[in-house]
Amino acid sequence: MTDRTDETRTDRARWLVRVALALVALLLSLVAGVTTARAAAGFGPHLAHYAVTTDDLVVVDLGPLGTLEVDSPLPFTLGMRVTVQEIPASLTEVDDATTLQALSGDLQRYVQFFSAPQATVADVTHALVRDALRRATATFVAIVVLWWLGRLALGAPRRTELASTWGAHRVRIAAGTAIVVLVAAVATSSVGPAGRVEQSQPVSRVFDGTALEGARVTGRLGGVIDTYGAKVLAAYRTNQEFYARADAALAESWDERAQIEELSARARDADGDELSPLPDATGAPTGAPTGEATGGPTGAATGEATGEGDGEGDGGETGAGADEEPFATATPSPTPTTPEEDLVVLVVVSDLHCNVGMAPLITTLVERSGASIVLDAGDTTVNGTAVEQYCTSTFASAVPDGVQLVVSPGNHDSAASADAYAGAGARVLGGKVVEVDGLRILGDSDPNETRAGTGTASLGESAVDAGVRLGRTACDEGGVDLLLIHTPAVGESALASGCVPAQVSGHLHRRTDPRQVGLGIRYISSSTAGATLGEATVGPLNGTAEMTVLRWDPATRLLVDYQVVLVSPDARVSVQPRRAWPAIVLPDQGWAGPFGGMLPS
Repeated sequence: MTDRTDETRTDRARWLVRVALALVALLLSLVAGVTTARAAAGFGPHLAHYAVTTDDLVVVDLGPLGTLEVDSPLPFTLGMRVTVQEIPASLTEVDDATTLQALSGDLQRYVQFFSAPQATVADVTHALVRDALRRATATFVAIVVLWWLGRLALGAPRRTELASTWGAHRVRIAAGTAIVVLVAAVATSSVGPAGRVEQSQPVSRVFDGTALEGARVTGRLGGVIDTYGAKVLAAYRTNQEFYARADAALAESWDERAQIEELSARARDADGDELSPLPDATGAPTGAPTGEATGGPTGAATGEATGEGDGEGDGGETGAGADEEPFATATPSPTPTTPEEDLVVLVVVSDLHCNVGMAPLITTLVERSGASIVLDAGDTTVNGTAVEQYCTSTFASAVPDGVQLVVSPGNHDSAASADAYAGAGARVLGGKVVEVDGLRILGDSDPNETRAGTGTASLGESAVDAGVRLGRTACDEGGVDLLLIHTPAVGESALASGCVPAQVSGHLHRRTDPRQVGLGIRYISSSTAGATLGEATVGPLNGTAEMTVLRWDPATRLLVDYQVVLVSPDARVSVQPRRAWPAIVLPDQGWAGPFGGMLPS
């Protein structure tokens, strides 16, 4: 009995030793993985390498210019070294005549980056965590393999002999191992302030009151920052203050409009009759058709609408084309059969062109409107490069949790930026029907690609062919509820098919209110970045930025109404009244139903 008890204790001790060794191996693997993690990501217009260190500092290495150093916010004594590399040639190809223009564009990207660094921080963090896990797993596997190879090399008799020899010295071995690990940890990390760079480098006071307060700058970079830093930070603060004021104005204006609509609804209920429409800010009744926005801040033909750098035709988007079916704007849409609280609410943005300052306003509008879907009609980036990942990450993170972001990439986007958007949580359309909250959406990337310095080129499919393909897909799928594409003219064949009742687009940087084209209703959103010809889409707005709120009835499967939100260059916000979505006027003959398949042959 005693022998069996001793054997049981021996087996239990062996298992405890094995578990302890496994935990030690796991801990060592995690430490090795974390402290050696590496990642490549953007830093403004640059590519950069990010590496975890153990010196409790965040060091941005700018090569010959010097370094910027700040105390690390990471736990324990972990820090980070950022090695900034050159601006990649893929960002913009320049010649002597366009060098200054390119440098100006690079400066704009610096401003964009520092206006919303959280996205880059999040991207880098995720990349470092993934790399650390990969390295830790590889280290753990290597330890296990080496352990078993060592056991096989020793053989059972030798292992038994060593176990009996070491058994009498277990305590001493454990204590010695602990001391070695402790000494190694202290020797490879910075626990105290001794030897820190700040002992010899003064703190730059330019950063006082910012997230970089207490930073130390070495080399020639220090002189540059001392000379120009105050001006740059003043511009940064101006940018932040502008969008903070605009965001507050949006919340206030939305609440005011909601109160007006609530009072109007109560009055209608009390009288039992429809009241005359309330006037909007311009004095026009809320039900009055606006047609195409041609006057005031929203009517300026800007950006690509005037052929900015694209050399693209817009398919006659400046007015009613011959392809459009005339209809009376006073024709009411089908009465919703779904209670208002059960309507699906969508927020439309377009042509953001990396104006990350608008991100908080997108968040506010989605939250205030109760939207469950955000539609991005493309041109989210400026040039579709890898270093613009912070643009897509910022806009994706602006969409609240539980809200689906659906994107149709534009001609200024790319496969790389689309992949980055998808990685950040967006649902990128690729020519197939997707269903979100019951809404069947079809869309695809723009058939053209625009790059700085090289202009616009086709990706191999014409706009007409792309429209025919999308129309066939819609009809093959039994019809869709919405076509989301960047360039409006691409959707003409699809709208003529009878399988697409509504289309939302961007591209022209000006709004065209809903009007019938073929057998569907087309809406063109203006730029959410306030894009204006010849002006940057960074800093305070140079033109009026627009977003749109749509409501969709799942019972009739039709859009009910739309509501435009205008953000002006003086940070004022106007939330326009809701306007009815037009009904489709059908031809007298030759129409075989909503999905009758009048697809061009």
